[in-house]
Amino acid sequence: MTTPSVEALVFDVFGTVVDWRSGVVRDGRRIGDSKDLTVDWAAFADAWREAYDPSLDRVRRGETPWRNLDALHRESLDGLLDRFGIEGLTEREITHLNRVWHRLDPWPDAIPGLRRLEAQYVIAPLSNGHVRLLTNMAKRAGIPWDLILSAELAGHYKPDEEVYLTAADLLDLDVDDVMMVAAHEGDLEASRDVGFHTAYVHRPQEWGGDGADSAEKPDESAYDLVVDDFADLADRLDAPPLA
Repeated sequence: MTTPSVEALVFDVFGTVVDWRSGVVRDGRRIGDSKDLTVDWAAFADAWREAYDPSLDRVRRGETPWRNLDALHRESLDGLLDRFGIEGLTEREITHLNRVWHRLDPWPDAIPGLRRLEAQYVIAPLSNGHVRLLTNMAKRAGIPWDLILSAELAGHYKPDEEVYLTAADLLDLDVDDVMMVAAHEGDLEASRDVGFHTAYVHRPQEWGGDGADSAEKPDESAYDLVVDDFADLADRLDAPPLA
């Protein structure tokens, strides 16, 4: 398949750029150790993430008013603390845990790959995370975005088409000058429906373990690019090597 010519790459973040599961487990264990709590933090992380799409869908369907991701995560977290029998946390500790999504670490290949890509393309997140969350994440981890794009700027959550169209408009580009990069096929399919090019990045470790429970890597013909990681993406897009 011919590699498409684009000017900007926009990236899904949770699971594609950063390892959300390890970050939640890490911070959960720190709290658990400090409070002498016995919690299956891996199961807790999975349950929190599983609450993500339903909470977004309630906003997308108009069942609840627009709220940023911190507010939606906090609503889910309050229920999970009760479900997992986690007691004795102060409001400050709960707020800190809720903001773990601001403190996630990139996959090992992410920053080197992005540094190669930024030499040739405009690169930005296009995440359901809000602007402050994505900014905090980037500053902490050194993610070299050219700018921050977020669903918050559209007042919609992915996969609503308004998110993708708003991003193209803010970039002052036609939709076919933009490529969506994601590890999640629903995101890619929605962006392709509005005219974006698409690159699938395989993240078999997103849900932990050996990746055996992850979605299978799609066929090469499913998207413009199907790659193993960001180094592979940079190679396929002819990005120069790091100096």
